[in-house]
Amino acid sequence: MFVLATRLYERFEDLPVWQEAARLYNLALDLLQAQNVRLGPGWRLQFERAALSVSSNIAEEFERLTPGELRSFLEIARGSAGEVRSMVGIIVRRAEVRPHVARLQEIRTIAESCTRQLGAWLQTIKLPKQPKRSRGQR
Repeated sequence: MFVLATRLYERFEDLPVWQEAARLYNLALDLLQAQNVRLGPGWRLQFERAALSVSSNIAEEFERLTPGELRSFLEIARGSAGEVRSMVGIIVRRAEVRPHVARLQEIRTIAESCTRQLGAWLQTIKLPKQPKRSRGQR
């Protein structure tokens, strides 16, 4: 159970950022399943994995209880959203994907939204302070 922006969430499916990440994956899957999209098999597999990783890591971190684990999974989810954006940026100018530029831009926009939301959430997580070590300790 988490409190975000003064609202209590008991299920990760209720989190707006998870809903956006699920939308990201479904848009990516729609693109990959389109009949006339010519993309290499390695690119396709990595793109699908990165898109799915965003929502999966949000769900997994939601089930964790410690701030350190929460922060770690949110950072992974944010990194995966960045990977999706990077992959779109790499191929968007290729001639064979021109018919799909609008869909690619929509995927990029959703990934950016996930990045912003996850970044804002990360800003709210307070990690417990570590005890200060004396100069003689290593």
